[in-house]
Amino acid sequence: MSDSVLIVLVVGAAFILAVLVYNIYQESQYRKQLRDQFGHANKDALLDSQVSSVRDGTQVQSVPNGNTMPPVNEADTAADASEAQPEPVATDKQTVPEASDSCIQDDAVTAAQPVAVADEKNASSENPAVRSDMEPLSRTMPIKGRKTLLDVRDMSKQPLPWFDMRFDYLAYIALYEPKELHAMPRLSSRSRFRLVGCTMDDRYQIAEPIPSVYYQGFVVGLQAISRSGLLTHEELAHFGEQANRFAEQMDGQLLLTDMNTFLNVARPLDELCARVDQTIAIHLVSRTNVSGMELRTAVEKLGFELGHDGAFYYADSNGEPLFNIVTLDNSPFTATLLENKNYRGFSMLFDIVHIPNGEKCFDQFMDMAVKLSSQLGLDLVNDKVEELSTEWLREVRRYVIDRQKEMKRVEIIPGGELAKRLFS
Repeated sequence: MSDSVLIVLVVGAAFILAVLVYNIYQESQYRKQLRDQFGHANKDALLDSQVSSVRDGTQVQSVPNGNTMPPVNEADTAADASEAQPEPVATDKQTVPEASDSCIQDDAVTAAQPVAVADEKNASSENPAVRSDMEPLSRTMPIKGRKTLLDVRDMSKQPLPWFDMRFDYLAYIALYEPKELHAMPRLSSRSRFRLVGCTMDDRYQIAEPIPSVYYQGFVVGLQAISRSGLLTHEELAHFGEQANRFAEQMDGQLLLTDMNTFLNVARPLDELCARVDQTIAIHLVSRTNVSGMELRTAVEKLGFELGHDGAFYYADSNGEPLFNIVTLDNSPFTATLLENKNYRGFSMLFDIVHIPNGEKCFDQFMDMAVKLSSQLGLDLVNDKVEELSTEWLREVRRYVIDRQKEMKRVEIIPGGELAKRLFS
């Protein structure tokens, strides 16, 4: 071999090596940039990281990161724990799964039996969370010489399909005289409440300020569990004071659910809600860019529609949203930006508690992700910008099924009415 040939080979090899080194550098920069966009996850999204639920401040439409991906170990632990200890929630519940259900078992009501707030003064000395100076509320005791139209304790035994006594803290008000409801009471709280009234023909219905409709009494239900967590002792006591003012205004007698008994029932359910309230994120990223118009055309072709909040939503046959698509940096999609901007990719989100039939819907979710990946030339990756493996997808799918089984064990159907209330 001549020297000139050898020189050519050496130069060629050096050139090839330089190209490889440059490509490795480019790949490293690409991964670093995407990690910065996602919010870098220090651990593997599925195998090692801590699960952070929506309760921890990760909103469903926020930037997906390692916290949105479930770890295998935690999935196993949670599943084992739920199988070993399902009784605290299932035994103590008094539930009306759907508004159409017509009755509650009498013996179920006793688990959170209402007692007069006057008795809670004694409970406050045992629980420092309650103000030590709390006086009995003015409307907790009967007024001498007057009789209410209804008996508040009988009211507490009525089957009321609008409430679930596992997480609705109830106030019962029996009036001394028939009254119209001129305006809805102002019960300021971080949680929702419902007002049900008993009309003069002994029918319970959602109370509304309608002229010439007279009520004998009211039941006020404060939803004590939501994605914000369980209300505190102080917040329930504050609600009791507000319900007392409403009772004074309407000239009625007040009865409140026993606070300590209610919290003993609600805490196990709240713990379960925090455990199952997870969002799965799949990221589709480009090595260069994808135009907004091309992105919009592809996702709308699959049935997604752009929502007013800047995310794309895919709805089921009833119009209920199943999956949503957000930008990698959590900025909103808008019609103008989609026409003029290029994107590095997007994230598809699967909200476990709001999606019915998790096994079937997760398969549909992944099928859509694969189609979009193929059509737009995007890579399916996790938060460490690693391609999704078959094992990863299998574990996530199992995780979804296990969490939804936990919900069903306590009669909370994923995507159902109770789930919509608890995870709002």
